[in-house]
Amino acid sequence: MESKPVQHTIDTPYLVGPVHCYTVERDGELCLFDTGPPIREAKNYLQDSVDLARVKHVFITHCHIDHYGLAHWLEQETEAAVYLPYRDSLKITQHDYRMQQMYTLLLAIGFSKKYLDELREIFDSGVLFPAFPENYKIAEEDIPEEIGIEVINCPGHSQSDVVYVFDDFVVSGDTLLRGIFQSPLLDVDLITGERFNNYDAYCQSIVKLSSLNGKTVLPGHRKSVESINDTLLFYISKMLIRVEQMKPYADERNVAKIIETLFNNSMTDVFHIYLKGSEILFMQDFLAAPEKLSDSLHATGLFDSVADQFNHVTGR
Repeated sequence: MESKPVQHTIDTPYLVGPVHCYTVERDGELCLFDTGPPIREAKNYLQDSVDLARVKHVFITHCHIDHYGLAHWLEQETEAAVYLPYRDSLKITQHDYRMQQMYTLLLAIGFSKKYLDELREIFDSGVLFPAFPENYKIAEEDIPEEIGIEVINCPGHSQSDVVYVFDDFVVSGDTLLRGIFQSPLLDVDLITGERFNNYDAYCQSIVKLSSLNGKTVLPGHRKSVESINDTLLFYISKMLIRVEQMKPYADERNVAKIIETLFNNSMTDVFHIYLKGSEILFMQDFLAAPEKLSDSLHATGLFDSVADQFNHVTGR
């Protein structure tokens, strides 16, 4: 027995606003995609709106607090199997190593020890990372074939983003947010130990996501996505506009200094500075190798739509 996906919208206390979760019947079993944040209101919503006793599978798109926050609670309250992206599982098992390597990366690009101590305090506080499920499965490896759900790795928003595809539907998490520009987050590649190359990964994700154009997107936030390709072009166009501002700093390795200069020391929120640093590194990687993005856009047939803007920014 199959069913059409049902959207569940849950308020959050975060700047992103409400988050969408989804339920769908697959092979006679009720599946839940993402969970909402770890707050009482979200628990109440799921208890009132979803038959939790019937939920057999919980699929997480990425381990950000508003998407996986109730995974541990659902593991305790239900008999459902919880599936996490593989790279999120590495973040769980190698948390201390990841934090140390992140600290080293940020020191190398100009951030002070004082700033890094404040950022690490946020990461270690549990505010961003509530309890993880204890007996989780790996989404890319352990989903039963009979459920008919495909997992596609689409790093962009984070290195661990996956999208779930079934029939004509795509559960996209935070990979496709209409009208909202986001840049990939700075992180450590826990497979290589080096900085995760979000730019390379994002260029590959564009090709994967574009191949799904025409399917119905079930996004993590805000309104529906009418066209995957239009959303990708929005991201690319916004990025190119910001790159124009970044060109004078293309070879400046002190990212902290760039932020101070661009914002005249007005940016003080520790986590927002981290987000801005991630964006700057992403754009520097682009300026160092624009042909990687060009190749992806040509492969998807999207290049002509941004050709003038792309050529202006890159001087081609």
